[in-house]
Amino acid sequence: MSTQWSVDDIPWDGFRADLVDKDLVKIVKAAALVESNADDYASYICNVFHDDATMQKLARDWAVEEVQHGVVLGRWAKMADATFDYDARFQRFREGYSIEVESDQSVRGSRSGELIARCMVEVGTSSYYTAIAEASEEPVLREICRRIATDEWRHYAMFYKALKRYLEVEQPSRLRRLRIAVSRIAESEDDELAYAFYAANDDEAPYDRKRCAKEYLVLAMPLYRPQHLERAMAMVLKAVGFQPRGRINRTLTKGFTRFMEIRLKLIA
Repeated sequence: MSTQWSVDDIPWDGFRADLVDKDLVKIVKAAALVESNADDYASYICNVFHDDATMQKLARDWAVEEVQHGVVLGRWAKMADATFDYDARFQRFREGYSIEVESDQSVRGSRSGELIARCMVEVGTSSYYTAIAEASEEPVLREICRRIATDEWRHYAMFYKALKRYLEVEQPSRLRRLRIAVSRIAESEDDELAYAFYAANDDEAPYDRKRCAKEYLVLAMPLYRPQHLERAMAMVLKAVGFQPRGRINRTLTKGFTRFMEIRLKLIA
């Protein structure tokens, strides 16, 4: 598959070391490792949709773009921190974190549930890279994250289109869809991100999930602005069958914004 853009399209010559934010470097390193692990997720999706050639192709094409995201983020991180060894750090991440790829049944209980979960991942990543792009003063990172965020919005649309096809067959209730969405969003604090942050940045202490998750969240959560959360909420609501815009969105966005503010104060 040919991606929408390539590594060579990034204006690397415009890199400004004097505008690098050291805290952003840490979370970009972690993001590079997570993105680069997409081939495992593609294998898992292909097994779950073992008799659906269209979904299998979608998963493989998606993984090509995700891995490119990891490579590009890793290259930027190396420019920002000459000590960063992308290949070695990715190997360390792979040795400490893996997913079960062999099952032909979704951990979400159904194929529509799996696609709802995939939509939630794209909601998170598209919002995340948008937030990083707007927070960074370094022009190359801004351009990289802008391109990645655009890819992630498109990936959401791809998975949502596939979801509609399976909703017609499986017809889960909106409550069931909402539960799956909430459970997947809650997993954003699981071992994957925490261990990626550890593998990318920590050479001293042994791995402690709570500590590493806290260190990551303290850096990542302040990047979000209300407009990022409002757009993300619209995508969540659309995937679970509610009107994406309007009073429900505004209420949930305000509530989630307040929750993040309180949570950040507690962990900081």
